[in-house]
Amino acid sequence: MKHLDRLGTGIGWRPEIAAAVERLPGLDWVEVVAENVCPGHLPDSLRRLRERGVTVVPHGVSLGLGGAERPDPRRLADLAERAEALGAPLVTEHIAFVRAGGALTASPPLEAGHLLPVPRTHDALDVLCENVRIAQDSLPVPLALENIAALISWPGEEMTEGRFLAELVERTGVRLLIDVANLHTNRVNRGEDPLRALDELPVEAIAYVHVAGGVERDGVWHDSHAHPVPRPVLDLLAELCSRTDPPGVLLERDDAFPPGEELAAELDVIRAVLDSPPRRAPGTGAADGRTPGAPAGLPDAARGTAGPDTADDADAADTAHPVGRENTAGRADAKDTRGGWSAAGGWSTAHEPVPPAGATEPCRAPDDIARERLGLAQAALLSALVAGTPAPEGFDARRLRVQTRALAAKRADVVARVAPELPQILGSGYRTAYLGYATSRPMRGGYRRDALDFAEHLLVAGRPEDPAARRRLTHWWRDRVGPRPPRRTTRFVRAARAALVRR
Repeated sequence: MKHLDRLGTGIGWRPEIAAAVERLPGLDWVEVVAENVCPGHLPDSLRRLRERGVTVVPHGVSLGLGGAERPDPRRLADLAERAEALGAPLVTEHIAFVRAGGALTASPPLEAGHLLPVPRTHDALDVLCENVRIAQDSLPVPLALENIAALISWPGEEMTEGRFLAELVERTGVRLLIDVANLHTNRVNRGEDPLRALDELPVEAIAYVHVAGGVERDGVWHDSHAHPVPRPVLDLLAELCSRTDPPGVLLERDDAFPPGEELAAELDVIRAVLDSPPRRAPGTGAADGRTPGAPAGLPDAARGTAGPDTADDADAADTAHPVGRENTAGRADAKDTRGGWSAAGGWSTAHEPVPPAGATEPCRAPDDIARERLGLAQAALLSALVAGTPAPEGFDARRLRVQTRALAAKRADVVARVAPELPQILGSGYRTAYLGYATSRPMRGGYRRDALDFAEHLLVAGRPEDPAARRRLTHWWRDRVGPRPPRRTTRFVRAARAALVRR
């Protein structure tokens, strides 16, 4: 694995805090959302940072390398172009899927507008590894992949997160972007042990580390990137640093931006953690089969089990599915499972031996059937989340409802940013109207297309009721999509069609 230069301490560059970022003392590097920059028209702030010698790393969010389809060549070309335009030493993406359906499953294509977890199964790992190799061949610089935060767990998982990442690295040579805030999120929401994950990781593959803030509401941790970094996340950063010296650490902030002085203070706290002596020797955590206690300072809700899910029942205990077979990881005599999604729902499995610890697993290319199995599973899950279809068998239905509302709320926020005229026209009724629209209408072409579809949906239904607001919405929609809004007959036909679908 080729050595990467040290990055140091950095922050996520966002247009809202561009001026503050430029004034931060001791800033070594920044990360920018790849899809938000145009290679031929870089923001002046990024150009000035680069001229000062500040490294810029593009961070992609739309490849969906964990999806069943092979990576889109156009998206890969766009990411490669941004890496070259920024003079980046590497590019990063996520271990996630963001879309499903389409030709592979003979079903309508669906967009999540969010990073969703990949099942930790051998089928999914085979697909991910091939997708990663395709991406690596298309990019001019090394690729690093990030572990994601999740509200839901897949039933029938076959590996812990740490083993899944270790096998991915072993089979592809890809680097890792470890987000310790996401490890904390998964501890609260899915009952996973972050110390075990850290002990199972191939730390030599870490390219850099993310830290970010979040908030707990009713026993669910929301990875908001809009709050200060909490003590439990800093504790996990210290735990990681007791195992390795990460080449870089980056603070993420995406909303509710504080003054520059507060950002500088958070970076100082992170530097203090990096400069502190290790609290324990590496390799003394859960990898030996023990379950260590949570680091000092963790609230009760963060000590390895999720709190109650209060989406519909505040008194109900969380029933997130545990990771399967995690007590056998690394044993030479252990058996594990490989399989796929059955037509009836759930993973149908057949036993195969796990290679002895330390053995090199042969690179398996997924066959078309493995991709189809994964595609059907992901399409069923995404359809339940964004199109109102029944929850697939084995999933926690209450947790799916929490995720559904989170996805709809995110869509409402992003649409309001890309089309600010809509909340201006609709006033205080915007959010209620949009959430009602999003309940059973998935995105079909990105957030700008979604904004147009939402406006058309309102016009078809004869809304808003205020004539002046409806005229403003009509003009807004007409200016962006066509010569005239739908006529009365068209509106009637579409409304009748929608009513039939709802029945």
